[in-house]
Formats: sequence, structure tokens, C-alpha cells
Amino acid sequence: MDPVLIDGVLITPQKRILNPSGDILHALKRTGSGYIGFGEAYFSTINSGAVKGWKRHRRVTLNMVVPVGVIRFVIHDDRSNSPTAGLFGDISLGGENHARLTVPPGLWLAFQGRGDGHNLLLNIIDEEHDPGEADHIDLAVTPFIW
Repeated sequence: MDPVLIDGVLITPQKRILNPSGDILHALKRTGSGYIGFGEAYFSTINSGAVKGWKRHRRVTLNMVVPVGVIRFVIHDDRSNSPTAGLFGDISLGGENHARLTVPPGLWLAFQGRGDGHNLLLNIIDEEHDPGEADHIDLAVTPFIW
């Protein structure tokens, strides 16, 4: 089943350079699609089976890569003027699917650890973190079934 693509969301395959001593995984280039500026980069871990979300950024563009484990991302579009309004996008990154997920402001995001143990997320955002910039709602508020 192909993932539902939400309007404005990009999935950009990333280069993985195999090396017997340890691989090199690309994440984001200034000249790459989805790059609109640099504000901060941070890592987040999520345990296998755990779910974090829902969160919606009002200004920030997310650029997320999973260098360790597998993470399932679900994006909900509740923008009334969007051609994908009301839809959920669902994609897993990490492991064999080394890609960057770019999520523009205005979309709800939740994610679930799918790999064994800790799963690691790298998020590169276009401005420094501001705790008042995002909205949060409980997982049970949306009709998505994990």
C-alpha cells in the first residue's frame, strides 16, 4: 500500500553510504528540497510501541530522519483550504527506508516507535525551539487507530 501524501509534505530519499566500519547516512543539505533555513537540530528517542503526539507547529517546518530503528509517522491534515483536508498520511522511516520527511506548519503529527528498543529521530527545524509555538492535543482526540 502506497502512503497517502498530504499536501505540502515531502518524502525525500537520502543517500546511505555503506562502509564495513559503519555507514554514513545523509540527512539534509542546504540545496535540498525541504530546506528553508536552519534554527536548531535535535534528537528524540521513542521506545518500541510507544506513541508521541499529536502536535501541530504554527511556524516551524520539520525535517525528520530516522538514523536508528524504525518510526511510523502519521500526519493529519485538518486545514480547511487543503486538497487533502481530513486525510491521514502514514509512513515509516528508518531501516531500509532511509528518507527525510518534511512537514510544513499547520499539520498535526504523531509518531510511533516500530523498531526494537530505542528508535532515534533527528529533527532539523528552521527556527529555534519555542514552546509556545506549537499546539498539542491528546492522541484520543483524532479518529486514527494505532
